[in-house]
Amino acid sequence: MHFSPALKPGKLLKRYKRFLADVQLEDGSEITLHCPNTGSMRNCLFPGETVWFSSSNNPKRKYAHTWELMTTPTGGLIGIHSGNANALVEEALNKGIITELTGYDSLSREVKYGDENSRIDILLEAAQKPACYIEVKSCTLLEDGQGYFPDAVSLRGQKHLRELMHMASLGHRAVLLFVVQHTDIMSVAPAAHIDPEYANLLKKAILSGVEVLAYRCEISPDEIHLAQSCPVRV
Repeated sequence: MHFSPALKPGKLLKRYKRFLADVQLEDGSEITLHCPNTGSMRNCLFPGETVWFSSSNNPKRKYAHTWELMTTPTGGLIGIHSGNANALVEEALNKGIITELTGYDSLSREVKYGDENSRIDILLEAAQKPACYIEVKSCTLLEDGQGYFPDAVSLRGQKHLRELMHMASLGHRAVLLFVVQHTDIMSVAPAAHIDPEYANLLKKAILSGVEVLAYRCEISPDEIHLAQSCPVRV
């Protein structure tokens, strides 16, 4: 995924009201960005460090600028736009980068499924193969050298695990795919210290036949894309 037009830099001042962030530009002026991330963004906020944002010419938008990347104090980069995760996975699937998920003929997004009123992020289908249901989760929480998901208690994430377990029980292929949008995260683990119920459900899901994958992103102010798999430690 290339950023076009090019992203612009600023210095983070603060994030507030969940969906807003103030940044200072190189000329000293300040603007407010839309923050496209519903999570807690735990360990992703570094006031004074460089952020990268995109801009829109849409006159209907209240905030013309969108926060895309955060620079860490050690020089790493974090993908702030959690909504990019599904697009990154679709791009990687089309390029054959996710080797565990090749060999399908069609790809659909946001298809209703399960019995808890859910929509699957990506559905892969092919003749003579079980349908493959893929739930995509963006992982950005880094603590003591380990990547974790979720960064807050996630009832929605718990529901999705139950739905995947149900799909596996029906004979379909069910996959949980972590998109690691943090260049310093080398492996992913369930955040039992934050959401113990999610961690327990994940273990049950694996025993029920749900596959768990994680792929790291290569990130720069020019582009972001899935690059290689990394371990999931349960």
